[in-house]
Amino acid sequence: MTGAAQPEAGLVVLSGCSGGGKSTLLEELRRRGHAVVQEPGRRIVARELAMGGGALPWVDLAAFARRAIEVALADREVAASQRGWVFFDRGVLDAAAALHHAGEPSVPGLTLPGLYHPMVFMTPPWPEIYATDPQRPHGFAEAVAEYERLHAFFPRHGYRLRTLPKLPVRQRADWLLAALTDAAPPSTTSDER
Repeated sequence: MTGAAQPEAGLVVLSGCSGGGKSTLLEELRRRGHAVVQEPGRRIVARELAMGGGALPWVDLAAFARRAIEVALADREVAASQRGWVFFDRGVLDAAAALHHAGEPSVPGLTLPGLYHPMVFMTPPWPEIYATDPQRPHGFAEAVAEYERLHAFFPRHGYRLRTLPKLPVRQRADWLLAALTDAAPPSTTSDER
C-alpha cells in the first residue's frame, strides 16, 4: 500500500462524528453535480453482515480498518482521475485512525499526508439528528469518542480541520463550497471549532 506523492487538491474528505449529517451533505453535493464517494466502512459492514463475516468494527476493529484502508485507497485511485471537487464520506484517514485505535499504529508504505485536500471538513456531534442503524449500531457517546480521536489524529498527519456548521443541508453545502473556494494554503493544523 502506498500513499500519494503529491497533495491532491480536488479530493476532499468529510469526516467527523457518526450521524453528523455527512451522507445527507454528500447527497446534496452529488445533486449539485459534484462527484462523491460513499463511506468505505458502511459498504464493508453491509457486506460483512450479509455474508456473516467478522470484519466488523465491533467484532474485529483491526480487520475492519485494514479492509477499509484497502477500499478507501481503491476509491481514491479511481477518484484521482476525475475533474473538479470529489467529496469522500470518510476515507483512508479515518481507516488509518481506526487501525491506530485498534493498536496497530501504521501500515507499512502508507503515507497519509497529501492523500487528500489539506483541509478536512468535520461534522460535529449533533445529538438532535443522531440515529443508529444496522451499519451504525453504536450509541452517541461512542460516536463522540470517535470524533475526538479523529480530531486529534488528522492534524498529526498534516491535515487542517474545519468544523461544518449545524445548518440545513443546502446552507451547509453552500458553506462548504465557499470554504473550499476561499481556502488559502494551510500554514498550520489548527481547528476552527
